Amino acid sequence: MNQLNQQSEKFKLLLSEIDEEVKLLKQEIKDLKKENSKLVTKLEDLRGKQTDIFSAISESERLAMRQTVQGLIKKIDTHLGNQA
Repeated sequence: MNQLNQQSEKFKLLLSEIDEEVKLLKQEIKDLKKENSKLVTKLEDLRGKQTDIFSAISESERLAMRQTVQGLIKKIDTHLGNQA
């Protein structure tokens, strides 16, 4: 009977340790969910501020870039026309 009591006490002790570990893990999950939520919000804010290349440059820079690209296209067309 004494051995049964010892095993019973040991079982209760181990069960108590497991219960405590489960509580700590649940709290850690809760904390991680909060942190994840904050990071998702921060990411969404950063995405909202993100701009594409054309909205980041001025209208005059866009026109200059367009003229440069058109000039390059003409040179390519001329080069291809000379080879044909």
